Amino acid sequence: MSIVAEAPGFLQVFSDGSVKRFAPEIMPASVQSINGYKFKDVVIHPSKPITARLFLPESPPSSLLPVLVYFHGGGFCIGSTTWLGYHHFLGDFSVTSQSIILSIDYRLAPENRLPIAYDDCYSSLEWLSHQVTVEPWLSLADLSSVYLSGDSAGGNITHCVAIKAMRNRVPHVTIKGLLLIHPYFGSEKRTKKEMDEGAAGEVEMNDMFWGLSIPEGSNRDYFGCNFEIQNFSADEWREFPATVVYVAGLDFLNERGVMYAEFLGKQGVKEVELVEAEEESHVFHVFHPLSEATRLLQQQMSNFMNSH
Repeated sequence: MSIVAEAPGFLQVFSDGSVKRFAPEIMPASVQSINGYKFKDVVIHPSKPITARLFLPESPPSSLLPVLVYFHGGGFCIGSTTWLGYHHFLGDFSVTSQSIILSIDYRLAPENRLPIAYDDCYSSLEWLSHQVTVEPWLSLADLSSVYLSGDSAGGNITHCVAIKAMRNRVPHVTIKGLLLIHPYFGSEKRTKKEMDEGAAGEVEMNDMFWGLSIPEGSNRDYFGCNFEIQNFSADEWREFPATVVYVAGLDFLNERGVMYAEFLGKQGVKEVELVEAEEESHVFHVFHPLSEATRLLQQQMSNFMNSH
């Protein structure tokens, strides 16, 4: 049995189809309050299964709180809301933004290829709609102020879930804005940066993750990979939620993030903002959740939510 795909330190895929993942340090579930917030794990769909981690500020105001639904990154193949970096980033952000955060553990590829991740993450909005009067921690949730966010593959998921939500209209849930962090997109056509000889390693790794996650027989012009392949009308684009795209100057995916923001603007999306952390790398907020750059990102995200 040989290894057919590998992300060293994170993932190995074998010739018989089996997958081995190497998880970094995780934070076990607990309802104990730490650093000004409390958290617990909830079940979104028991049979699939889909779970989530729910974060709540320890001392919330008397008014209703906005809800941010977060989708982790990992090329659709790795990652979890229980990873220590995600946990600290989102727990602290719930305090900074004074919001309820629902962080989704969707099913992973290659065992569960796209569009399963999109469907799983969309189902979290349906869960919110049904649980808002049942789950005690959601008693302060304002479902008229729901935001979607995610990093890398999770930024991609944010875009695709927003489109599905616009077309299906989850009862009681109003999406006010999208916050994409270092989003992961692609296409069969290479960009200028991707054709650079020095980028061969990054291109190979990205292609590997796309090959593991898109449906069998598809290529990188699959609608979930190439954001330009979307059967969306001009009227629909004009109703697309306000969007902020965060990119990192040292990130290989910076170019794709800029292209995405420019694409939305050309489609007539009413509000698109691009914010760059010039000296930072891909998903720095996950690897360095307590850094000054991460604190700035959290404040920028909070300001975006407060202004919408």
